[in-house]
Amino acid sequence: MSQTILITGATSGFGKAIAEKFAAAKWNCILTGRREDRLQSLSKELLKNHGIKTLPLVFDVRDREAVFAAFKNLPAEWNAIDVLVNNAGLALGRDSFENANLDDWDVMMDTNVKGMMYVTKALLPYLIAQKKGHIINLGSVAGKEVYKDGNGYCASKFAVDALSRSMRIDLLQHRIKVTAIHPGAAETEFSLVRFKGDRDKASAIYDGFKPLHANDIADIAYYCATLPENVCINELTVTCTAQADAIYFHKTV
Repeated sequence: MSQTILITGATSGFGKAIAEKFAAAKWNCILTGRREDRLQSLSKELLKNHGIKTLPLVFDVRDREAVFAAFKNLPAEWNAIDVLVNNAGLALGRDSFENANLDDWDVMMDTNVKGMMYVTKALLPYLIAQKKGHIINLGSVAGKEVYKDGNGYCASKFAVDALSRSMRIDLLQHRIKVTAIHPGAAETEFSLVRFKGDRDKASAIYDGFKPLHANDIADIAYYCATLPENVCINELTVTCTAQADAIYFHKTV
């Protein structure tokens, strides 16, 4: 019997890699994102390469009405969802608290925290009805330790950590697994978005060491999702070899 995964923020980075990993294993994919062109392109690519079914849903997780409308109107054949991956998220700016941009804070909180809450809340009735399921939340080492100039982003990822723990407790009665994966430095579009398109600043973040890549996190998500029914990994903090935590790195330059 085929299984189904729903991935938010599926158009790039971890989300896209996770979609490709699960599709290769013949999972059907519900893909969500803001960029319709990328979403449609990925959907066609997965269909062509792996012969699986895809359902692209275009919306912004920050838009509560759009989120609930999308899941309320899911076609019947897509109602049996095995895994939800809350991947949609971002960092904006790297400024000291007194200089931080209020709009950046709003976008990070609305996306990383409220967006995750909206999607999970909207999808839960399907998981509860089938008395099983698995929610995988993408957090960050920034949700484990605060670092300089991380203020708003760290706060949002600490919230993801707290919400993941809370979900795990509250959803025990429904036999729904919850896993939080907290990656360290990973070379995706993350830094380019954080530094608002400044490629020099974005690339400099990874100078002197080999960071994680999106496929590394996709492999871990797949492992967590395919464990026996009686096994749940509650959380994982994952860094590259050169990174000990949110602060300490060993760089060769």
